[in-house]
Amino acid sequence: MSKSSCYVSGERAQFRLDTARLVLRPLREEDARWVWELDQDPELMRHISFGVPTPWREFEDRLLPRMLTSHAAGPQYGFWAARLRGDPGTAVGWFHLRPERIPPGDMELGYRLRRDSWGRGLATEGARALVAAALGDWELPLVVANTLQANHASRRVMEKCGLRWERDFVYPESLLPGTSEVQRRAVRYRIVKGDPIP
Repeated sequence: MSKSSCYVSGERAQFRLDTARLVLRPLREEDARWVWELDQDPELMRHISFGVPTPWREFEDRLLPRMLTSHAAGPQYGFWAARLRGDPGTAVGWFHLRPERIPPGDMELGYRLRRDSWGRGLATEGARALVAAALGDWELPLVVANTLQANHASRRVMEKCGLRWERDFVYPESLLPGTSEVQRRAVRYRIVKGDPIP
């Protein structure tokens, strides 16, 4: 079972979520290099940018500032760096709980983990911790998650966290420039307060 703890109420830098194997803490500017390096793995990015890596300049100028300021809805929201408990080394990836980028703007769960961390249940473990905190202590009415239809691994993580399919939709071309409507077909999952979290 995950446990959330806030060491200094109201100060985002002190928020922390602990699970059996992970420690999640808010993303910081000094995390920029490893976060960008995640986007350089074509297999990891296969269902995000169709394998196209993110140029450093675009990441530094556009994506990183957005990631670091995504807590505007509340200090507990935004991007979280995830490290293995007892291991101060490289982070295994990140999770986010932020207003989704497409209407209707509900709080959206997301995650991106290094490929050498796949297959160990870490994505499910970290995501469950955020969902439990969001629907519990943080008193959100619901949490949603979106992914491309073809991203079966991510869909399994959502289902293991108690989220259920809500609808199919198509991402706007502005989010995935140069792609076809078929490539942009996506799914939206959700969980509401009171639903069981496995």
